[in-house]
Amino acid sequence: MPKAIIFLADGMADEPLEELNGLTPLEAVNTPGMDAIAAAGASGTFLTLPDGLPTSSDVANMSVLGFQPELNYPGRGPIEAVSQGIELKEHDFAWRCNLVTVQPDGVLSDYSAGHIDTALAAEIMAALQNEFGSDKVTFHSGVSYRNLLTLHGAEFSAQIDYHKPDSSQGIHISELGLTALTPEAEPTVRFLNKLSSNVHNFLITNYPKSGATNIWPWSPGNRPELTAFSKLYKGRSGAIVSAVDVVKGIGYCTGMEVIEVPGATGFIDTNYAGKAAAALEALKHHDLVYLHVEAIDECSHMGDLKLKMQAIADFDAKIVIPVMKELQGQDVRFAILPDHPVPIRLRQHTTTPVPVAVCGPGIEPDELLTYSENTAPLGRLGLMKSTELVDLLLK
Repeated sequence: MPKAIIFLADGMADEPLEELNGLTPLEAVNTPGMDAIAAAGASGTFLTLPDGLPTSSDVANMSVLGFQPELNYPGRGPIEAVSQGIELKEHDFAWRCNLVTVQPDGVLSDYSAGHIDTALAAEIMAALQNEFGSDKVTFHSGVSYRNLLTLHGAEFSAQIDYHKPDSSQGIHISELGLTALTPEAEPTVRFLNKLSSNVHNFLITNYPKSGATNIWPWSPGNRPELTAFSKLYKGRSGAIVSAVDVVKGIGYCTGMEVIEVPGATGFIDTNYAGKAAAALEALKHHDLVYLHVEAIDECSHMGDLKLKMQAIADFDAKIVIPVMKELQGQDVRFAILPDHPVPIRLRQHTTTPVPVAVCGPGIEPDELLTYSENTAPLGRLGLMKSTELVDLLLK
């Protein structure tokens, strides 16, 4: 039976840009590896962000793997809590908790506190736990700005509307508050508003040069209960290679093996060679490997076109090409796609279906020779969703 690797280039899809003579960043970069997948196989698009759900990476990556978040989306906080090994009891609510930068005039200027160093972020989260931690709230450190907060108690609720920080840069925080969706959730909003205010005062007093002026709690939920990968795909097994808890958490929640790669950072300085090697080793033991790289998404949210193009080129040269070269001639299928677009112009996710290309034994080719946002919709695969991509790769 065939095996498969999904190359997941987080946030790569974009829009035509005037400064690139009407090309997208993907089209403007030389990507022989990704183009080879399109030329040898078939292309199409994939709907990763269904209507009615947050436009976030947890939803998008669940969709690519076929876990149907429209039926069982648990919230980003609990997915990342599982990745960190945090046990969530009945009345525990996990929240993603960014360290962010808010300017003195109240404008959210950076969702990542300047891509704060992981060691410094861990020091800050430990200080917050020491200062504010209690039987009601716990702070947990993650990777860089990507941290967690858990609330403990039946008086708390996850029925709260929130704003994604990476979609809210340049907006005054008075427009970005938490909103209770039920009367029962109002005490949670009051608790978090008071906590956030106290944390802000603590950070600007004790860490004035860190870039972290505020915490940003969002996407809460209880313990996740997701369908196992092996059950969804009739006994086949899968593995995850990623630097970030949101993707690793999906793997842990669904019984996939999660491969930890030393030096994987979630940014352009990640250990590309280590991730490629980990994927190749994992494929010896599993039917499908999900090889996720975060760097392109981060550059997109920064609005840094040059850096985004570098990250795309690195992904192709350091991930796609060496992995495909090593597996040449074997019974392996390959897929390339982003989890969602992040147009440089907007610096936030959009719901446009993403380009996908698939090649390998048994995949009937179409006539396309390159991979991009503009060519993929012309391919014979059409618009895919749900389990259709993984079904195609493993059938």
